[in-house]
Amino acid sequence: MSITDALIGAYALPFMGRALLVLLVLAVVAGVVGVLVNLRGLEFISDGLTHAVFPGLAIGLAVAGTAGLVPGAAIAALAGAVALTFLMRAGIASDAAVAVVLTATFSVGVLVVSRGTDYASALEELLFGRVLTIAPVDVLPLVLVSLAAATMVGVTLKQQLFRAFDPGASRAAGDRGLVLDLVLNSAIALVVVAGSSTVGALLVLALLIVPGAAARLVTRRLWWLFPAAAAVGAVSAWLGLSAGFAISVGAGVDLPAGSTVVGVFVLVYAIILAVRLAVDRAAAPRRAAQGTPPAAEGVARNAGEG
Repeated sequence: MSITDALIGAYALPFMGRALLVLLVLAVVAGVVGVLVNLRGLEFISDGLTHAVFPGLAIGLAVAGTAGLVPGAAIAALAGAVALTFLMRAGIASDAAVAVVLTATFSVGVLVVSRGTDYASALEELLFGRVLTIAPVDVLPLVLVSLAAATMVGVTLKQQLFRAFDPGASRAAGDRGLVLDLVLNSAIALVVVAGSSTVGALLVLALLIVPGAAARLVTRRLWWLFPAAAAVGAVSAWLGLSAGFAISVGAGVDLPAGSTVVGVFVLVYAIILAVRLAVDRAAAPRRAAQGTPPAAEGVARNAGEG
């Protein structure tokens, strides 16, 4: 199989075209939302939300089959987002709140799945995704869920950034912290819904965390973080699907598509990190000659770009 066949020709197949469309939209939106997750330090809360959707996925699958996955996950995710937001604002430590939601909801999901006749198959699909078996009727709901998350973040983006960097000043300016937290956590939850229905509940966190973390290695410009994260997500999703297809079809090695996509996300991050470290090391003598430490140089650059 040629590289062109893997990167382009494979998507003439209907199931590959559907997978690419959903993953590209999801990866771009997850990248944008993930920047705010990274800036706010909400990685563990995002992990809690990935587990909070599991009972919704399980109940939706039990009640309505695959058609019930997105509605069930959406209800569970939004309920989890609201619960986590109020638990944290009530003074409960965020780690404790996440642990309570994570363990309670995940156990409920496993109990629901265990009542089915095909326990192992259903559990594997919910945990590790079904990106190559997305039905045509599921494409639009998954895209709309992703776009809803993007809209929620886009409408409140300036306020979200203000709250991320200076919560006190944000409150003094009249921003309502509870509303902003609910909006952001709900957007994260919706991304988790779409991701859990494609790459699975255990792997969706990579789509949220990796692009934003990679973007912070690529640029120090605040507003460039969002397109950089979206680009990293989109390219990683495309390369991940292509690599999985090439290895499975061309080499005859059966690889789970969702795990392959996530593996490529991590690989892309590792490459960007290696390049960043190499660039910083090459620039170290110049900084030493100028007497400017790396951190100070970054601050000066940001000030000039503002």
